[in-house]
Amino acid sequence: CCPGSGLSWEPRSRAVEQVHLRCTEGSLEWMYPARALRVVLEPNLSSAQHTTVCIKPASDFQGANIYVERAGQLHLVLSEAEGARPHHVSCFSAHGPQRVALFLQASPQRDISRRTASFQYELLSNQSTAGPDFKKMALVEAMCRPCDNVELLMAICSSDFVVKGSIRNVSHDSENHMSQVDVRVQRVYRQKNRIFQQDEGSGEWRGPIRTLLQCKVKKGGGDFLFTGSEHFGEAWLGCAPRFKDFLFVYRAARERGANPCEFELN
Repeated sequence: CCPGSGLSWEPRSRAVEQVHLRCTEGSLEWMYPARALRVVLEPNLSSAQHTTVCIKPASDFQGANIYVERAGQLHLVLSEAEGARPHHVSCFSAHGPQRVALFLQASPQRDISRRTASFQYELLSNQSTAGPDFKKMALVEAMCRPCDNVELLMAICSSDFVVKGSIRNVSHDSENHMSQVDVRVQRVYRQKNRIFQQDEGSGEWRGPIRTLLQCKVKKGGGDFLFTGSEHFGEAWLGCAPRFKDFLFVYRAARERGANPCEFELN
């Protein structure tokens, strides 16, 4: 996280403050935004895979517009008005793997009341995106189709989360084109962050998984193996076979020596 305050500059200075962020994901908090801030995303990468940038503003994002620099021109990525929308995510091509420059322009304001322009960012590889729109992200992985056996075997090896559980409830958010699957978890095999947690009252392990509204997810009985990706602290559904079907596929692959990784069944 990279905190900063617009009040720290000299009142008569016209210089644009510049910060460098060297992680492939992180956050920035600009308190009391004034004038402008240039943010250079410059991850230390040995490869040039990360060529798409996604930005998610905080729920209380205020006081600035965000632009991306391209060939000396500024292109609006996120306006102050859009920052107030829940779950709003903006994605754009980096047009080059080495560095991305964002330009935060403070909004004119008469008073000096507290405003904070803060956002999270992620750099994604071309292989994990299907377009500049977050709703089309392939590694959000809600492709609305069952995974084939090869995809399933890879999913248990490479997904950000792998959990066994059943569906408690499914809710739909038409405004944000999302559905949420609330999962009662029997076992957490892997999770990147603490999305799946134990409820203090009931002792049950639970967690929410998001997917696209167009996938028309419905509540079904039985146990599933839920896999997928994490973006901005949220779990997004990937392959989710019935657990008994997963066991059949995995055991058959292991007998042939075709399983790409070992998976602990017991």
